[in-house]
Amino acid sequence: MLQRLLSKDLPRSRWLAMLLLILVLGLAFAPFLFPGVKALNVAAKILIFVALVASFDLLLGYTGIVSFAHTMFFGIGAYGVAISLSSVEEASWSAIFIGVLAALLVSVLLSLLIGLFSLRVRAIFFAMITLAVASAFLTLASQLSEFTGGEDGLTFRVPELLSPGFMLREDPLVLPWAEVDLNGRLITYYLIFGSVLAIFLTLLRIVNSPFGRVLQAIRENDFRAEALGYRTVVYRTLSNVLSALFATLAGCLLALWLRYNGPDTSLSFEIMLDILLIVVIGGMGTLYGALIGSVLFVVAQSYLQDLLRLIGEATAGIPLLPALFTPDRWLLWLGLLFVLSVYYFPTGIVGKLRERAVLARLKELQ
Repeated sequence: MLQRLLSKDLPRSRWLAMLLLILVLGLAFAPFLFPGVKALNVAAKILIFVALVASFDLLLGYTGIVSFAHTMFFGIGAYGVAISLSSVEEASWSAIFIGVLAALLVSVLLSLLIGLFSLRVRAIFFAMITLAVASAFLTLASQLSEFTGGEDGLTFRVPELLSPGFMLREDPLVLPWAEVDLNGRLITYYLIFGSVLAIFLTLLRIVNSPFGRVLQAIRENDFRAEALGYRTVVYRTLSNVLSALFATLAGCLLALWLRYNGPDTSLSFEIMLDILLIVVIGGMGTLYGALIGSVLFVVAQSYLQDLLRLIGEATAGIPLLPALFTPDRWLLWLGLLFVLSVYYFPTGIVGKLRERAVLARLKELQ
């Protein structure tokens, strides 16, 4: 049953399987294990990034295509929901459905255009084209204030079931370590959790299908794949479209969670850099790396300043150390952690754990 659910793509490492199980259970019960507004926001952000990074890994890790337009499709999804809900007097599920459908349609058309006209060029040229398209879209979103709200973005209401004011029960759920409000935010969180789980399992099925095997063959050597009779341009275009669609769905989930969307929220180039960092940390060509990398990166991004503040206070009497561990230097420490992760895990955390598992089996056979 588990093999079918994971499309026969098992972790292939005991330590990796344990780590993935802990992370999935932690995210599944995050509202009860880590109560609080900030912790819930971090958990929701992790889930959204899992879907976003996994969709990008389909393009980069499995097809070998470098694209800088991924956040454009992420933003299209967020703006689709935001524009649809902000244009109606009363938020409804039908408005969400229309916004998601319109965003998916726009993403399909744009990804097809990019694929058909740009995927015939190679490597850095395609990356530059996607960067230019994404930059143009960001400028367009900032200037069309009548539709997108411009730099201020759009704030909107969600259906009552998803609003913080909706209560499943008046009294909070009392746990030994905290109290948890059973409200619309909790429902929204589990809506995101279920959607991301479905997206992740669908991507697993795609990359382990015959279609996915062809994509990996194109990644390894597109000339040989072409010689075998596969139309590589068609496969690369389909990969680009599928990746864009899943990124669009991730953007829709972001908008529902934040109840706001603006250019810096979903279209910023910083998000694209974050995606690239997470893919490298987790491991390219391994969807499980999207989960591990997203957890490590988002947690570090959210709590590193708090950790540095504690270290700075603990070393207050030591010269230079308080200045070195000030929260203002959190980007320095985040960069250092990234450098160390690349140095010690050149194939990503998932790749390293799988390599260790293979070496352990070889030693047993000897």
